Amino acid sequence: MLEDLQKHLNRLMNEQNNRPIPDFEGYSPAEMHSILHFTFERSSPISLQKLDAADYRKIPLLNQVKYLATLIEDKGELKLTKLGFLPLNVVADIYDLGLIKDKYFELRSPKQLREADVPAITLSRILLIIAGLVKKRSNKLSLTKQGQKIIQNDGALRRLIIRTYGEKFNWAYFDGFGENGIGQMGFGFSLILVSRYGQDWKKVSFYTQKYFKAFPDLLNVPDPPYSNRIADCENCFTYRVFENFMRYFGLVEVKYEGELWKNNLSVLKTDLFDKLISVEMPKQV
Repeated sequence: MLEDLQKHLNRLMNEQNNRPIPDFEGYSPAEMHSILHFTFERSSPISLQKLDAADYRKIPLLNQVKYLATLIEDKGELKLTKLGFLPLNVVADIYDLGLIKDKYFELRSPKQLREADVPAITLSRILLIIAGLVKKRSNKLSLTKQGQKIIQNDGALRRLIIRTYGEKFNWAYFDGFGENGIGQMGFGFSLILVSRYGQDWKKVSFYTQKYFKAFPDLLNVPDPPYSNRIADCENCFTYRVFENFMRYFGLVEVKYEGELWKNNLSVLKTDLFDKLISVEMPKQV
């Protein structure tokens, strides 16, 4: 009798966990669990595809990270400034590559370019360290054995960098939106949304509405002092997901309209997106 009851309860629970949820774009709670916690693993509908050499050169952050790693390898070790930043000449060399332009820096014309002026350059340094490719000792950077090996393999480096960015790097590090999970939590779901709807230019509001419909609890943040809470959360999502994450990996084009600091932009997925990111449709039960 008890065995029959347990089998019945297990069946009900399984049905509950595998039912399609409209707010999850038709994915089940079980599938969403994999999207959230095992984004690029086999249980997830999202996978990273192998690219040819020409396509790897289209990933800005990958190439910026690789350039810095190679520079460190060539020098043997790279001495940082007293505050722990990259030297001015190295920062200038990286920015001059033109891989990731900074919209705010482009509006100014300082005499010298410091690492703190361009968050994407700081990001490259941090990713190399937390990915285990570079070690920091006595205020100097040098490649680890793992780093020496992986920077020779674009596919392995790409996979490590995108996973490190998504799973280990704190997305709130560069902005004033507060310590919350907006954007980073469910970044795989954002990839699914762009995969499904990104073939045409769309206002970011289209994606923010779908994202917060799936994760409404992320809207429960303190009210900002000078703006609307919902609008602030939407701006946070836009900045972290599109202006940073997806733009850095060459997955979207971003088109600004009006003032740069306002959440008034549209996005379009690139050809590289579909080559790099594969998404399975939800399994209907």
